[in-house]
Order: sequence, then structure tokens, then C-alpha cells
Amino acid sequence: MGRLVHFEIHVDDMERAKTFYGEVFGWTFEDWSDYAGMPYFGAVTGDEKEMGINGALMQRQSAPPELNQPLNAFACTMGVDDFDSAESKIIDNGGKVAMPKYALPGMAWQGYFMDTEGNLFGVHQPDENAK
Repeated sequence: MGRLVHFEIHVDDMERAKTFYGEVFGWTFEDWSDYAGMPYFGAVTGDEKEMGINGALMQRQSAPPELNQPLNAFACTMGVDDFDSAESKIIDNGGKVAMPKYALPGMAWQGYFMDTEGNLFGVHQPDENAK
């Protein structure tokens, strides 16, 4: 036991967040609000046969983190086939660069972004030629 099985992204504007993650990463959503007793949408992040987990968007219950506050949570990282294309979609859909693309030499390209709700997340493109 102890394997990560679910994640939750806290959001201020549910429709804006669903649009952002749907447009950028192709996620789909299921309304689980009746079970949670608050606005809560299950996030289907990909094919069940592929590596990864599903999660949810939930209504934020308190003030969001302040600007320039150090990370005080888990940062989820999404795997992509093309970092530059993903970055363009993120920016086009209201996200912002938090830490620009950099090489993990011999492994991948990595970078971090802020979503429309002020949450930090990573993007990871495997590439043995990254340097």
C-alpha cells in the first residue's frame, strides 16, 4: 500500500478549470458533486490501459495560495509527447509559465506552469537526447 491512486485540484471557477484541463490535456469530467456534497468533478485523464491515475477538480474551500508563496503541496506532472506544443496550449488557454523548459540530461524536458486557478503543475516530455 501507499501507491498514489487519486489527486484533487482545488479550483475557484469550476467551468474555467474544466475548460483549461480539457483543452490542454484532453481530460473529460464526470459530475460527482452529489457524492461529495460540493462542486466536485472526476477527471478522466486517459485510457485505463495506460500508466497514470485519474483525479478530480474540487471547489476550493479557502483562500488560494498567495503569489510567490513557496510550494506547500504535491505538484502533479503530466507526461506529454511534445513539450512545446503543450506549452502553447497552456498559454493559449490562460496558463502561465512558472519555471521554463529545461533539460533533464539524457532523460527528458521538464517545466512548470500555473493553471487558471493559480495551481502549479509540471510538464514532462521523455527525450533521451535532452541536454
